[in-house]
Amino acid sequence: MVIPQNVEVSTDAIRILWDDGHRSEYTHRYLRGSCRCAGCINEMSGRRVVGYDQVDPNVEALDWMTVGRYALQFLWSDGHDTGIYPYTALRDELCPCENCRTGRAAEKA
Repeated sequence: MVIPQNVEVSTDAIRILWDDGHRSEYTHRYLRGSCRCAGCINEMSGRRVVGYDQVDPNVEALDWMTVGRYALQFLWSDGHDTGIYPYTALRDELCPCENCRTGRAAEKA
């Protein structure tokens, strides 16, 4: 499992430098809309309740912290703070860079 070496929250993006040298850059709205907590995904149906389209375009991560040795948690400007983002999800499923998107598409094919 790769782990973050550096997490930077700026006004335009959240940037993570991973211990293998890979760099991921996420827009605030994209990451907030990808939250997997019980408030964002219905526990019974598994249906997404809050996603990208339901998130304020101006949402920002105000702060962050590590959760154990496996995840990050963000405090969002819309008051949301219950979601955790496992490192594996951030890197393997959510990284929006071209290389990662291409790799995921190839795995599905």
